[in-house]
Amino acid sequence: MTSPPNVVLIMTDQQRWDSLSCIGGAAETPNIDSLASQGTVFTRAYSATPSCVPARASLMTGMDPWNTGILGMGPGQPECANLSNTLPEVLSSIGYHTIGVGKMHFRPQRSLQGFHRTVVDESRRQYDPEFVSDYQRWFEQNAPAGCDTYEHGVDANSWMARPSTLPEHLHPTNWTARESIRALQTRDPSRPFFLKMSFARPHSPYDPPPYYFDLYQRKGVPPAVVGDWAERNDVLSDAADVNAWRGRRTNEEIARARAGYLGSITHIDHQIGRLLIELRRNGQFDNTMFVFTSDHGDMLGDHHLWRKTYAYEGSAHIPLIVRPPRREDNDESWAIQSDATVCLQDIMPTILEACGATIPETVDGHSLLGICRGERDSIRPFVHGEHSTCYHPDQEMQYLTDGHWKYIWLPRRGEEQLFNLDKDPYECHDIADETQHAEELSRWRARLVRILADREASLTDGEDLIPQNGRDYLISPQAADRVVSYASKD
Repeated sequence: MTSPPNVVLIMTDQQRWDSLSCIGGAAETPNIDSLASQGTVFTRAYSATPSCVPARASLMTGMDPWNTGILGMGPGQPECANLSNTLPEVLSSIGYHTIGVGKMHFRPQRSLQGFHRTVVDESRRQYDPEFVSDYQRWFEQNAPAGCDTYEHGVDANSWMARPSTLPEHLHPTNWTARESIRALQTRDPSRPFFLKMSFARPHSPYDPPPYYFDLYQRKGVPPAVVGDWAERNDVLSDAADVNAWRGRRTNEEIARARAGYLGSITHIDHQIGRLLIELRRNGQFDNTMFVFTSDHGDMLGDHHLWRKTYAYEGSAHIPLIVRPPRREDNDESWAIQSDATVCLQDIMPTILEACGATIPETVDGHSLLGICRGERDSIRPFVHGEHSTCYHPDQEMQYLTDGHWKYIWLPRRGEEQLFNLDKDPYECHDIADETQHAEELSRWRARLVRILADREASLTDGEDLIPQNGRDYLISPQAADRVVSYASKD
């Protein structure tokens, strides 16, 4: 009888799809590339709600954002709380020992959301009374007196970049790998394990150790792309903010940001290598399924935009690799690339099927194993994504994509955009107003109307989309399920 596979879900924060060297990206990622060579690389994977909290809720539950109740990180949107039928919860119910290490972004911050144990780094976020992350506590115990994690003076959402001032072993990326290894060394050895290894980088601050920053300063980095429609994002007053969400920065500043960002990715890759070495050492590597992904991307100055929450490729298009356990019953046909359109909701059912677990009826995603085995080419015609107002009402959006075309509706601007991704992969030319594409635009608009009509949220009259400028912010009826509660101290 074949033993159940172990599962390692490796998640980075804010990593673009075009960063992995295995698909021609700019970052050196040898360890991730090695896993990719043994599995399936999904080249058209998307985050349906491209910011931290809602994306992680969809990952944990396999549910679409409307059903998790979290449509973004803007006004009226709830936290990642009170999740049920989660991936670790279901795996725990069939005998797995489940552990989460690194960034969880849960509320309350010590809630387990189905894990047996979490060891957390929340990038200095302190939402709950008396909360101190495990990384912060460890840092204070091990760093030189007076040393601080943010001595470089760069904020956690800034476009600014510079090397870390910390000795490398004190960096949160190293800590996440170290604690992941320790968690496996102290787990219940009589049970298969599920480990979520969740890095807080390459999310800003773009502060890798000097070796990694200097590597990309020397090599050079791809320049930002700016579309013929992007002038509206060139807002001088917004650009002056060190945590700007939009605005033109100098080429030198953009290059430094990208060097720090790519350096952070290679730093993460080398730390993933530490975990792979440990799994080979203890004989668990072959019987372990690996999934690598990110919650969303980072615009990095593309179209004069920074950070995330946008429908554009830099923000919504993410990496996704599924590597099966390497056992005699595996077919070598796994080692492929797939251009199927997939999303974060698909990861939970994929892992559950591989582990022999029943997929809850609450799950909206689809298992990808049929694609990985070469039994089918696709699981859906397109991905629907959305994000509520966060930085500014102008950037609230709804989008649809099949990886070939991208349709975007900006409800508070009352505007549409259409991109041919096959010809224009970085969305530099908006063709929504071009007569020859009117039929294509109408086809995608009708698809979004059908999706939104079921909500009865005054987004459509059943025939057309209704502009939302001046209206109340969109809130899902399921948002009430995410209200944070705290146990009484009495």
